[in-house]
Amino acid sequence: MSAKVPWIIKYRPKTIEEVVDQEEAKEQLLNWLENWGKPSSKFKAALLHGPAGCGKTSLVEAVARSKGYQLFEMNASDFRRKSDIEKIAKVAAQTSGLSSKMKIILLDEVDGVNAKADEGGIEAILELINITKNPVILTANNPYSANLRPLLQHALVIQFKRLTETNVIHALRRICQEEKIECNDEGLKEIARRSEGDLRSAINDLQAVAEAHGRVTLELVKSLTTYRDRQYAPYEALQQLFNAKYLFQAKDALTSTDLDYDELFLWLNEHIPTYYEDPEEMYRAYEALSRADVYYGRIRKSGQWDLLSYMFDMMGPGVAFARKSYKYRWKPFKAPARKKMLSETKRSREVREALAEHLASRLLTSKATVKNDVLPFLRIIFNYNPKYAARIAKGYNLSEEHINWLAGGKASEIIGYVKKASKQREKAKGYKPI
Repeated sequence: MSAKVPWIIKYRPKTIEEVVDQEEAKEQLLNWLENWGKPSSKFKAALLHGPAGCGKTSLVEAVARSKGYQLFEMNASDFRRKSDIEKIAKVAAQTSGLSSKMKIILLDEVDGVNAKADEGGIEAILELINITKNPVILTANNPYSANLRPLLQHALVIQFKRLTETNVIHALRRICQEEKIECNDEGLKEIARRSEGDLRSAINDLQAVAEAHGRVTLELVKSLTTYRDRQYAPYEALQQLFNAKYLFQAKDALTSTDLDYDELFLWLNEHIPTYYEDPEEMYRAYEALSRADVYYGRIRKSGQWDLLSYMFDMMGPGVAFARKSYKYRWKPFKAPARKKMLSETKRSREVREALAEHLASRLLTSKATVKNDVLPFLRIIFNYNPKYAARIAKGYNLSEEHINWLAGGKASEIIGYVKKASKQREKAKGYKPI
């Protein structure tokens, strides 16, 4: 038995086949790499997400080794700052590897980038994806955190599953055989149960027990290992909530993810119909969620945080036990469509706000009045009377982005009229460009 090298490194997968499970993710990643750079390829980056210890980084390393890519790897502590990404990763992304090999640029644990403390980090990653000449792979435990939203539109999102106890036990038993360690099934099963699908922590626990006693039994595992506090991705938390057998499990599921209250409402509101098929169960679940929303409104209005426990009772057990009978059902919970729509329309909303502010200062009125009473009419004029719209755009000094927002498909025609009018005015003044 060797103690010189941590087993998580010694037994890291060397080939794609050695990566435990994740067959669907392997196929998606290999297809994306094979087509990278071709006209049919939509994304220059891939975002691998899944629970800790499920094999995201190991698969990238195994793919690079098996397919002959040069791997350039940075973790969150290396690329937190915008300047780190620009100095190191961007240079690597724009150059070829040794012997003209293509590189894989791996940014590990991007969800470790803090939007405030590491300001500019996410924008620098987006710029990196835009200019790269090599495949960029990002990994994250939770891709739905607020600071990663901008990345979701620019990367192929590949989900990794949480490993089952059987997967973990199989991997641990193989290590015991290689190290010639005496182990019993109950001990390995207890390690796997406590790891909750995190193979990395399971191997660390196995090494700790084996190096301390030279064997692995149920009693030794219970005495030396502990349960870990884990954060779950939103879709995993919803699986736990809807399939909870007891009230405390449904409440625990709500606090096992880092979603804020507004996002919890959003996920539950969209996925009650995903889980419930019986209309009566669906009605009861929505009734519980609406009561939770009433409590939430009172908390925000009055600051009575003692009502929070009632809100959680309605959101968790209230929604989970709307069912008539218990039967475990796995459902494909995905990011709410409304959240995706808000992300996609973010730029449009920013332009609308800027336009309202621009016009409000000239019309001597509020932004709210402009948005409610002026912009709807301007959109009609800009879509049906381009010549008159051009006069308005010129008179109120609207930018091309403003015109695009107001006119949509008619924007180029209006911009043409504006430019033509500007040339005629300059000509009338006798202006001659140098």
